[in-house]
Amino acid sequence: MIDHISIGVRDLTAMARFYDSALAPLGYTRLRERPTTIGYGKAYPEFWLNARPGMAPVEADSGTHVCLRAPDKPTVDAFYAAALQAGATADGAPGLRTQYHTSYYAAFIRDPEGNRFEVVTFLRDSDKAP
Repeated sequence: MIDHISIGVRDLTAMARFYDSALAPLGYTRLRERPTTIGYGKAYPEFWLNARPGMAPVEADSGTHVCLRAPDKPTVDAFYAAALQAGATADGAPGLRTQYHTSYYAAFIRDPEGNRFEVVTFLRDSDKAP
């Protein structure tokens, strides 16, 4: 079981502003702040930003991405909209991904530094209707 995950970011201040907005629909807030790291979560820090000012830009094909679970479809949609509004690049609009599972509803973005981020929920049959 994974307890938490962290990503390196070149601009901690800018990325904190981005994730403040993008993670708000999931109920995540800043729970820990230190000079070189910020932890987000609901009850404890599950997702961390770590300052790495000298880090090379994230390669688009790095294969790394973070996925957080949402409670429902509207939350996935709200995350996607908030992330785009805050400066993300679209990397997969909200929708069913039946190639993964018949109920897999997710949205994908790339944050302003290129990190791939996903939010997913599993729909009930009544939620799958167009």
